[in-house]
Amino acid sequence: MSINEADDVVTVGSVPWLGVAGTAALTLLSIVGAAAGLWKVLVVGWVAFVAMAGGALVGSRSASADTHAERLVWGYGLASGAMITSAAVFLVPQAIGYDPRIGGFGIAAGLLAGYAGHTVGHRFAHRNLPIETTTAQLTAHSLTAGIVIGTVYTLLPDLGLLLGLGIVSHKGPAGYAAARRLRRRDIPVEVVALPAAGVGVAAILAGLLHPPSSMALSAAVFGFAAGVFLHVAMDFLP
Repeated sequence: MSINEADDVVTVGSVPWLGVAGTAALTLLSIVGAAAGLWKVLVVGWVAFVAMAGGALVGSRSASADTHAERLVWGYGLASGAMITSAAVFLVPQAIGYDPRIGGFGIAAGLLAGYAGHTVGHRFAHRNLPIETTTAQLTAHSLTAGIVIGTVYTLLPDLGLLLGLGIVSHKGPAGYAAARRLRRRDIPVEVVALPAAGVGVAAILAGLLHPPSSMALSAAVFGFAAGVFLHVAMDFLP
């Protein structure tokens, strides 16, 4: 456990073994998920892991601030477009098709939850807490995304992989930006493996639970998922 003098916080989240623990958890759960036939969830989870870890690796080696800014603009812009397309083409029509009223309220609830989480995370980032806030926020976001992805694919398993891949398209730019931020604080970049594994871990667990299916519940889940990911996509644009 180290103390970051610049931010005056105890960076519990900077312990490198947390990244190892996250990777190990994803690997073990992948074996269980494969036995249960959750192949689409496994693909999405591992693509998210590789994308975020790869982005972090590139970010840790990038020395030019100009290159950093240019890559983030392209990365965030393309990721935002992919997420908006996935939500508009796959999630919103499913939510409205199941139940227009419940689906619409689900979208609104997802947007509200996304902005509420962003605001809470921003508030915590300015407080002296015994955690490394970058890693904690990314992990919370990844777990939330994983729960939604796992639930969506369980309720409607015939959805193609394009939906999941579009949803996790922002993991590369997120890993890149996180690595740059961690390196400036002298925190081991390897800790990014923890939030990188979060999508797969949560998605597999959600898929294994087999949530009950109904028209109203499906409309609410797909609507909420659309709202959350539309918020993330819009959050990247500025």
